Amino acid sequence: MAAPVAAPTAASFAPAMPPEAPLPMPVQDLVRWDPATGHRPVRHGRPWLARAFVFGGAALLTAYGAMQMYEVVAVSGGTTALQYVLLALFTLNFSWIALAFMGAILGFLVLLRGLKTPALPARLATRTAVVMPVYNEATARTFAGLEAMRAEIDATGHGDAFDYFVLSDSTQGDAWIAEERAFLDLRARWGAEPRLYYRHRPKNHHRKAGNIGDFVARWGGAYDHMLVLDADSLMTGACVVHLAAAMEADPDAGIIQSLPLIINRNTLFARVQQFAARIYGPVIATGLSVWSGRDGNYWGHNAIIRTCAFAAACGLPDLKGKPPFGGHVLSHDFVEAALIRRAGWSVTMLPALPGSYEESPPSLIDVAVRDRRWAQGNLQHSRIIGTAGLALASRQHFATGIAGYVASPLWLAQLVVGIALVFQTAYVRPEYFTSEFGLYPVWPRFDPVRALQLFGLTMGILLAPKFLGLALALIDGPVRRACGGAIRLVLSSLIEILLSALIAPIAMLIQSGSVFQILLGRDTGWNPQRRDDGSIPWADIVRRHRWHMALGLITGVAAFAIATSLFLWMSPTILGLVLAIPISWASGQLGLGLALKRLGLLMTPEERTPPTIAVQAGALSRRNAEAGLDDADALRALHADAGLAQAHAMMLPETAPRPRGAIDPDRALAQAKVVEADALAEAQAWLTPKERMALLHDRALLDRLTRLAP
Repeated sequence: MAAPVAAPTAASFAPAMPPEAPLPMPVQDLVRWDPATGHRPVRHGRPWLARAFVFGGAALLTAYGAMQMYEVVAVSGGTTALQYVLLALFTLNFSWIALAFMGAILGFLVLLRGLKTPALPARLATRTAVVMPVYNEATARTFAGLEAMRAEIDATGHGDAFDYFVLSDSTQGDAWIAEERAFLDLRARWGAEPRLYYRHRPKNHHRKAGNIGDFVARWGGAYDHMLVLDADSLMTGACVVHLAAAMEADPDAGIIQSLPLIINRNTLFARVQQFAARIYGPVIATGLSVWSGRDGNYWGHNAIIRTCAFAAACGLPDLKGKPPFGGHVLSHDFVEAALIRRAGWSVTMLPALPGSYEESPPSLIDVAVRDRRWAQGNLQHSRIIGTAGLALASRQHFATGIAGYVASPLWLAQLVVGIALVFQTAYVRPEYFTSEFGLYPVWPRFDPVRALQLFGLTMGILLAPKFLGLALALIDGPVRRACGGAIRLVLSSLIEILLSALIAPIAMLIQSGSVFQILLGRDTGWNPQRRDDGSIPWADIVRRHRWHMALGLITGVAAFAIATSLFLWMSPTILGLVLAIPISWASGQLGLGLALKRLGLLMTPEERTPPTIAVQAGALSRRNAEAGLDDADALRALHADAGLAQAHAMMLPETAPRPRGAIDPDRALAQAKVVEADALAEAQAWLTPKERMALLHDRALLDRLTRLAP
């Protein structure tokens, strides 16, 4: 059993939350906002030249690609309706990769010149709240990360400018009580002025957006800024202080976003993501930062926000209708950035600022679960993109997010139409004619030489951001050596490209399925992200990917029967789908990732020499785990530790009186079961999860529980 928490005195426990300093959180109507009464975005420092380069270049490339595709399908002197469909799908897909290509070119050119991080300020004149929203997370890791960040921030000499908040929306009783145990223990170790606060919401209304909104409405008035984290976030003290100093230096700044790098990953799939984010990510992010300028975007974490700007501009309404397109806004971060920009504040990114870290899901299936929620959130933006008064760049961020998920069904449709055209050429009699008079029917033929050239152009544009990131890593001596040298760095990039190519068709079908489900009106839940390095049972992998494998086999047989050339053209897609089950299994294997690590492959500088904060957080996480923070049963912990039970009861909010005759069925059942139980073990066995949560919210039932026999 874990060591009990000492019973807090009234004096030590009273400041568990600071006095409320509310800021108004107006709920604005995104559809009916009147530009005449609102604020226009500040119009200064807009990088028109960079935007002309990126969007103009992408438009020229798309036009050239569309012309080449037309020449491919119009070789016979005429074009059928199906070929026009193929041309339209190709143009849409090509425009997406052309825009990414031009953004990467811009980022590459900027990074070649080098970006410098300013020196730390002498002092900070403002106050910042470091807020960590949690939702049924691993408590040992969450509080270890916060403790490590506090130590680093204090080491900069600016520790007095920061307070720390753990904002819990946890719906599992064990997670809730574990958080309170960790909170009380950490406050005790941080001394007389810990500046650490904890709040648990009875209902996780509006999820993370509602969690942050509740903090701003109740305590935001006491702080100039808030640094928003995720449960897996780590930020060095220097990075945090730089963000606060950047806010002080720019009175128009509303949000300043850092570029979080992935660390601490060991499974095969996670290490591939970690390598790609480190080597290719800065090129893409820098290009985005340059052309966005002060009309940037927000990714929901590892960013600092001006509290008054958030309070004045970011009250999110429920969209009309039912989910998936109605209800509360899922991907709230994009919307909050757009609204802050609309209100006149700038949204910028500091892609060269070091010391911002996060973690990633360990397997392909874990990414798919998270991606389903992101798909719904981004497609929901189709109802927000036309909101009055938004900056054009904000609309582009929405469009980019939507296109990122629509691209998968468009790619799938392009493949289907391509197969249909080849099948038509091989087996269907040409009994159709163009609208113009002709002596001969129009055969759906292709120019194979031009098609091969266009394929090469498409692949070059698609892979260019990777090659540009690799080139920068190769010419950067410290990065090159930390990645194992030039040969290992190149081999790692080839491994990443190969694995990404095999995963791409699987991801295409997964995302296409998500989009189709959303269009059919199926809502997604909000499950907590799995952040460990663990494999998935083989039966679950087979269940999730059996149809992908079956489709790959059917497509391969059909393509080979139609034409050998079609089979060869589609072989990368076919191979990825046929191997979907073993690929997904391998993606979550810790042994495969560690084997490549021992060979010095897929290495990153942060993996070769782990950041001090990551090492410290890991040690603290192991200490917390050994103390049993993630293993304790909530009811047994409260029963065994009178101090914890007293502290939990004191932290509960005052319950509003119920209307006469109103009955909470979960509380009523919990009361009946606790009254009937002779011992704690009986109550534990009888209570359902919902009844446990009802009991944990009721002081009287908690008191009765603690008096049961062990």
